[in-house]
Amino acid sequence: MPRTGTEATTTTTSGCEADCGVPAMKATLMMMMSCRSRSQSGRAHWMLLLFCLLLAFPSHGPRAVEAFPGGYGINYGRIANNIPSPDKVVQLLRASKIRNVKIYDSDHSVLDAFKGSGLNLVIAIPNELVKDFAANESRSIDWLNENVQPYLPQTRIVGITVGNEVLGGQDTSLADPLVQAVKNVYNGLKKFHLQDKIELFTPHSEAVFATSYPPSACVFKEDVMVYMKPLLDFFQQIGSPFYVNAYPFLAYISDPEHIDINYALFKPNPGIVDPNTSLHYDNMFDAQIDAAYAALQAAGYRDMEVRVAETGWASSGDQTEAGASVENARTYNFNLRKRLFLRKGTPLKPKRPVKAYIFALFNENSKPGPSSERHYGLFNADGRIAYDIGYEGQLPSSAPSYFLSLRENV
Repeated sequence: MPRTGTEATTTTTSGCEADCGVPAMKATLMMMMSCRSRSQSGRAHWMLLLFCLLLAFPSHGPRAVEAFPGGYGINYGRIANNIPSPDKVVQLLRASKIRNVKIYDSDHSVLDAFKGSGLNLVIAIPNELVKDFAANESRSIDWLNENVQPYLPQTRIVGITVGNEVLGGQDTSLADPLVQAVKNVYNGLKKFHLQDKIELFTPHSEAVFATSYPPSACVFKEDVMVYMKPLLDFFQQIGSPFYVNAYPFLAYISDPEHIDINYALFKPNPGIVDPNTSLHYDNMFDAQIDAAYAALQAAGYRDMEVRVAETGWASSGDQTEAGASVENARTYNFNLRKRLFLRKGTPLKPKRPVKAYIFALFNENSKPGPSSERHYGLFNADGRIAYDIGYEGQLPSSAPSYFLSLRENV
């Protein structure tokens, strides 16, 4: 959100009000230089002038909402009939010291359970509501009035997602209304004075890209760019990051004969060198993020931050899903967690730490699709850990501990 300047509202011209009346820059600087040679009171006046100058010439760039402290978060999906109640989930998250959580709706039982927890929660407007929100700005007001305003500040709602993987998805009728739905939700946040407290974004799948190898060659698909450009223009205006769902697992199972599984799992491997940038990549996760950065830069959005809305590895799958195993899921999630806790960037953006939400908290037994969809959880339905990457479940685990051996072998 652009900052606005501070304007004097009275005719009195004494003290800071006189100095902050936005005089000519040259005159103000001359006054400041004059003050430097005076007594201590003169130096104090110089500091006052400096402060007022900052007010008179504010920054007008977008002010990003800090919705994601640290670099590690988790997706709390609930398409299951056997997972713990939300209050038990809060206990599990706090015990595991996971403080950034993203859900896929605005279920009130979850919002109630998160009250007073200190956990940061991102809630969602699902795809089936996108058209309605685009057509009726009042709908966003009603939704915020029902699902956000009554829970603040006890429940720390720090972000709202509008849809999930809309662009490049199968329902092409959602592409056109998406940007208007986002704008209407933002206008609703402004009415409640929450635009500087709640981050607004929409996650994208890898399907929005025409190519992603090498990373520097990545661009958005032409048919997607028609809808992506106005969306990115708006997000740039309000300071929102670009969120992508990055899955080395999905890339690997699509071409297991040509992709080194060690490269996908953060294990020792020769890596790749991008021929256009000479940057070396020793893992696919970083390459996928830099591919998103390259697409943004090619589209003219050089300063937009890339964050990961989903990433993970299935612990089981169909026979056609190569690499879906407990051992690989453990290795990927352990190495990913270690990588995120280092708070480092990517080869292309070394000074911008990566932030990612892991998919997912639980195995969700009611999810449709291939078997892998039901086996992404770090925890089993009863609260036990699915495999050991350093977390403790609600109950003693019956699974063998691999944590120490992983330290030596990954």
